[in-house]
Amino acid sequence: MSATNFDLIVIGTGVTGLAAAKQAAQKGVKTATVESLMFGGLVININELEPAPPGDQTSGTELASTLMMEASELGVESINETATGLTREGDVCVVTTDGGAYRARAVIVATGAKLKRLGVPGELDFEGRGVSQCADCDGPMYKDEDVVVVGGGDSALQEAIVLSTYCKRVHLVHRGTQYRAQQHLMDAVASHANIKPVWNTVVESVTGEQTVNKVRVRDLGSNASREIPCAGFFAYIGLEPACDFAPAEIKRDEAGFLVADATLSTAMSGVYAAGAARAGFGGMLTDALADAQTAAKAVCGALGK
Repeated sequence: MSATNFDLIVIGTGVTGLAAAKQAAQKGVKTATVESLMFGGLVININELEPAPPGDQTSGTELASTLMMEASELGVESINETATGLTREGDVCVVTTDGGAYRARAVIVATGAKLKRLGVPGELDFEGRGVSQCADCDGPMYKDEDVVVVGGGDSALQEAIVLSTYCKRVHLVHRGTQYRAQQHLMDAVASHANIKPVWNTVVESVTGEQTVNKVRVRDLGSNASREIPCAGFFAYIGLEPACDFAPAEIKRDEAGFLVADATLSTAMSGVYAAGAARAGFGGMLTDALADAQTAAKAVCGALGK
């Protein structure tokens, strides 16, 4: 295993992680990022950012690409490996990965969150074969087809609206009797004739042959089950933190998100939690950028930069 030293390691290269790495590097902090997947996080699935950030970037991919390029130009080292552990040894933090071990005086955990799965039969089996988590990416594949979207919050409604531009019909399945979304999204859904609300209903299974062709649902009122023929299935039922590697020393809330104070410092000395991985995160792009600034400022102060 390698042992490379940095002032700061940022785990995660979503908007929060990239912005924090950039801001720390601007202050002369020797910084590295650790990320095994594509940089950008969930934001790269968004074609049109709302509200749009300052500058010319209008899509998530454009914003993430700009931040990545700026961080790289400032000398931030990119480590394309999966974080598997985080420990404290004396006055330094050690980030272990599937490829090595890296030491730093401070660590920012900015691994974000991932979409929850329903956990119903067939959901994992048909991943990439009709089960998707990105309407902007995969919507064109379902042109003139029926699809099922599950959820009642902002994300579910946003994705249903995107899919309605391609699909013959979008079945919007929600276990409640009213949405928990912003009014303008509810109004937009109501204005699309091909979005069909399916209230008070839960999904029981996803079925098909080579690809998805049916979703079995159950009405919570009558307890009756039925099948909805469809070619695609999209679930947007909330997020869960992507920080399994973090030690138990770092406190979590009931949902598993990392607990941090006003400076975003965690219970482990030298470790900060920022963005969607932390408890209390606002969820907006502006919140991600604000967390990046707060964490970077705290790290620079602690390092005397």
